Amino acid sequence: MNRAIRSFIACGMLLAACACLAAVQPYPSSFRTQTIATNGTRLHVRVGGHGPAVVMLHGYGESGDMWQPLAVATARDHTVIVPDLRGMGLSDHPPGGYDKKNQGRDIAGVLDALHVDKVDVVAHDIGNMVAFAFVAEQPQRVGKLVLMDAPIPGVGPWEEILKNPLLWHFRFYGPDMERLVKGRERIYLDRFWNEFSADPKHFDEASREHYARLYALPHAMHDGFEQFHAFDQDAQDNHEFLAAGPLPTPVLAIGGEKSFGPEMAVVARAAFTNVQGAVIPDAGHWLMEENPGATVAAIRKFIP
Repeated sequence: MNRAIRSFIACGMLLAACACLAAVQPYPSSFRTQTIATNGTRLHVRVGGHGPAVVMLHGYGESGDMWQPLAVATARDHTVIVPDLRGMGLSDHPPGGYDKKNQGRDIAGVLDALHVDKVDVVAHDIGNMVAFAFVAEQPQRVGKLVLMDAPIPGVGPWEEILKNPLLWHFRFYGPDMERLVKGRERIYLDRFWNEFSADPKHFDEASREHYARLYALPHAMHDGFEQFHAFDQDAQDNHEFLAAGPLPTPVLAIGGEKSFGPEMAVVARAAFTNVQGAVIPDAGHWLMEENPGATVAAIRKFIP
């Protein structure tokens, strides 16, 4: 039985399991966790599997834990690297550096520490923005890129996207806002999990409790706000990245049917010349929680 057939059968078995998963699942013992010093901070990183490398970048309201179903499926024939972004999850909380260009350099440092040269990148939400900066600065290190259901500051229809009243949180930061949500992190985060889901029940209670605990850690909510505070700088950096024209990296742009949908491909085509689009049915923004089976299948087809 050749590798492609084995991979197809294994992936099918895992997709069936994904269909019934709900709560955040622990990574299997075959994955190791380590703290990696990089670019003036330290990131919590999960590493598992063998073969070509794939790095997975999470977004706001979650951590690298969101990728568990995809990471397990992919680790059967790839080396999977799943960091928590700076200031999120179990990574350190440096006082600054939340512009996405700087965080892209965090990821480059993680790969250097692991002696990984070239990777494919899978990203969601804020992770899209970090991934874009990483690809733009080091295009030679990236084979393929998956962008999932979030815009990129300054790219394509960014100004129109900013007019959406659901995105008021893009400008919600500062000491008074931090005082408002201190001790009420779960209330604040529920708003995102509810309003950005096709059905709020798809983001289960156990997952909400898990992530709310992480965002209630000291400095975590402040650092989450700083991710948004950096958007103006990110937009300026991205304009400079694209001054010479779109990038050639092959991209799969995935949108949730009840969220970005086909608009995700519109965003990606403003920055890349080689873009495929995909829409995940019965899902809003939280693709890995709302329809993990279809999401994993789309990504594994693009990164076999």
